Amino acid sequence: MKLSTNIKFLQSALASSYGHLSTEEILNWLYEKRETIKVEVCQIPINQMDKWLYDGVEGRIKHISGKFFSIDGIRVHTNYGLKETWDQPIINQPEIGFLGILTQMKNGILHFLLQAKIEPGNINVVQLSPTLQATKSNYTRVHQGKTPTFLEYFNGEKEVTVLIDQLQSEQGARFYKKRNRNIIIEIPESEYLEIPDNFIWLTLKQLKDLMSMDNVVNMDTRTVVSAINYGNFNNTQSLQDGIPNLSENTERLFSLLSNEKPLKDIESILSWMTNLKSKYELLVERIPLYAVQNWIFDGNTMYNQQGKYFEVIGTQVQIDNREVTTWDQPMIHPAQEGLIGFIIKKIDGVYHFLVQAKVEIGCFDVLEIAPTVQCLTGNYHEYQNEYSVPFIECFLNPSEFRIIHKTLQSEEGGRFYREQNLNMIIEAPAEFPIEVPENYFWMTFSQLMLFMKFNNYLNIATRNLLALLSLEM
Repeated sequence: MKLSTNIKFLQSALASSYGHLSTEEILNWLYEKRETIKVEVCQIPINQMDKWLYDGVEGRIKHISGKFFSIDGIRVHTNYGLKETWDQPIINQPEIGFLGILTQMKNGILHFLLQAKIEPGNINVVQLSPTLQATKSNYTRVHQGKTPTFLEYFNGEKEVTVLIDQLQSEQGARFYKKRNRNIIIEIPESEYLEIPDNFIWLTLKQLKDLMSMDNVVNMDTRTVVSAINYGNFNNTQSLQDGIPNLSENTERLFSLLSNEKPLKDIESILSWMTNLKSKYELLVERIPLYAVQNWIFDGNTMYNQQGKYFEVIGTQVQIDNREVTTWDQPMIHPAQEGLIGFIIKKIDGVYHFLVQAKVEIGCFDVLEIAPTVQCLTGNYHEYQNEYSVPFIECFLNPSEFRIIHKTLQSEEGGRFYREQNLNMIIEAPAEFPIEVPENYFWMTFSQLMLFMKFNNYLNIATRNLLALLSLEM
């Protein structure tokens, strides 16, 4: 019997004994890569980076080819939040890159091909990356390096079955209108694929297990996995029919995947978002870096006068197993760790997620759906920031909540230098109120996955947290 895509994903997410390697063997394999591949990353002054320059006329830091990305200055005007206007540097990378995972059925279970990839900003040096992770400048070989492995399976050269194909946004606070193509493809079970020694096959269950550990699975893998839809079920019997021999987790799994009894319907969610998009204004204008107020660029780094948010640094990189083994580049270095979290609650027997409509300067359409709490700058304690953070105390002191997930996870290591954020999913007690502020809304997992199909609705923090969610909560 031919399985639907949703059921393939669900079976792989629940499979515990079909992987080629155990979790311990996978971790040992990653450790071996970390120890055997030569990696050197050191900070250097921005004005000493090879092939990068500060253009004093345009007022930006850019590559001499005009490709890859640039560091620009922007001035922001908005009626969202407590601060109406500010300046800051931002990453301008208009290229759409590939974040792609190749899959294949093995022993009746869908397996995912990932690679041990080293990025200059990675914590733990090497993390599990998508099969293909490449900017347009990379795969068109602007750097004159090797063609990325398996590119031909994602660019149309090879015939494949496309399971998921979406354009999704990147970090809206530090990228200006940046998107990547998130794609999952499947090749026939009969096709032989020669696998380099830095690639590995995993079930989705194994990948979810590894996501329960700090800094093992990189952000790009998480954002691709977040797009996986396991299907909708209107009763526990329909779930059991879809997954024979389902364990005693049926009720809990149904409460997550049910498409029944949402607190509000899709039309109400769209009206909520439309109302807030009409209410909030966002004007972002490009300005030269030398005109950015409250930031200092001294040729060495660019930093905020109060030491908040982040700084732009120069780096010199050597990584032996990359398409190009040595290069320089600017990176974003955060001032401190942040916190990203979802409050979930069973409402009428179905799990709902407390989301917020968040305006971010890099958004394509004013705002996107964000987690309950999203503080990437780390300044989330009271009186330490220019804005208040509703529900933050639920995460700082979660004694009344059941902790579903709590890990430190890295941001994208190609642009952010050793940045990690505390990621939490907590379940609220029965007495937690359903009434929430205007910017907040309760949505089911099924509703979130419906919005996932479309561009510019769920921000990257939401998508990453959804990827971390185990189906065995």
